[in-house]
Amino acid sequence: MTAIGGFFRMCVLTAKATTKWPFEWREFILQGWFQFRVTFLPTIAVAVPNTILIIFTINILLVEFGAADVSGAGAALAAVTQLGPIVTVLVVAGAGSTAICADLGARTIREEIDALEVLGIDPIHRLVLPRVVASTFVAVLLNGAVIAVGLVGGFIFGVYMQNISAGAYVSTLTLITGLPEVIISIVKALTFGLIAGLVGCYRGLTVSGGSKGLGTAVNETLVLSVVALFAVNVVLTTIGVRFGTGH
Repeated sequence: MTAIGGFFRMCVLTAKATTKWPFEWREFILQGWFQFRVTFLPTIAVAVPNTILIIFTINILLVEFGAADVSGAGAALAAVTQLGPIVTVLVVAGAGSTAICADLGARTIREEIDALEVLGIDPIHRLVLPRVVASTFVAVLLNGAVIAVGLVGGFIFGVYMQNISAGAYVSTLTLITGLPEVIISIVKALTFGLIAGLVGCYRGLTVSGGSKGLGTAVNETLVLSVVALFAVNVVLTTIGVRFGTGH
């Protein structure tokens, strides 16, 4: 309960820090580039095989039902509503959130956080807020990258390996996937990045026990982020279906 209370307290302080000026743009840019570097290649590495698996399965089912001409619709729906968000969950939690925890945890162990407070500098405004905003921004970029990989990969795999018409694939992309699906996908990515950033920052700031404690905190960050983000994905998917996603 203490950890939960501390986490929500940090969330409130982070929200309050958004009203303070000036915003740490330099830290935001540095952290955004850092998180993008550590997450981009894992994102592509996870997205490609998942794209092949999902699109291949969908196309097999469509061919069996004589509906291969609408393969683009299935690929778009899968990529936008599930493939993008799920891969984003795995990468943001597995690479992004843990990187934030390791960075802030090392600073905490070296007592840099205490030094900032002694100097009258708010560590939430100086360190946490830029990292949370950067994590949120990068998550949206990764989600878009995964969707692009899914659509292009689905086209290449379907047209050149399963003999599906290229024109039919492209023309049916927006058949059942429209603005509501895109909005839900973006909202998911924003939420995933926000939660992952907050979890990573909290565990980094509360680490104790030296290097061993830092390793434990990083592992806990991974587990907590994955569990939380998958739970949020279920909730947001349910809301999306309720308000028209997939119809």
